[in-house]
Amino acid sequence: MPNTPHEDASQTTLFHLGWERFHQDSLKLSSQLKNMGHNWIGLVAITRGGLVPAMILARELGLRKIETLSIASYDGQRQGEAHVLKNADAAMADGGQGWLVIDDLTDSGVTARLARKLLPHAFIAAVYAKPKGAPALDLFAEDIEQSVWVVFPWDDDQ
Repeated sequence: MPNTPHEDASQTTLFHLGWERFHQDSLKLSSQLKNMGHNWIGLVAITRGGLVPAMILARELGLRKIETLSIASYDGQRQGEAHVLKNADAAMADGGQGWLVIDDLTDSGVTARLARKLLPHAFIAAVYAKPKGAPALDLFAEDIEQSVWVVFPWDDDQ
């Protein structure tokens, strides 16, 4: 993955991410989380992108309690105002204390910041992070240039 920010945001580059690479990067994140030695209560997947890494992390970390937090902020490649479509009720009881929140990617950080507002005591991670969104996370596995648009395998029509 590219790992330095690209200054010219008008020069968007498409990166078609394959299943194998995504799986490897999700396992990398899982390994980082395991090394923390934390006993998570459960996992909150930010839907829809967080569903696939949530399955991988839940298996790797031995988690069975899985919630979803549905936040919408994109219409195709255009980002708008973030709004909650579904809350993660069980995790919200204690402000997310002991819960791991996972997403596939943080771009601008809008979704992660809203998740943090809803679950202020949760640990928020993503497989990938762009420079503008990375500060909104507690952990991520790989960084991506801001100008790169990741086409995930589940969204790739090729």
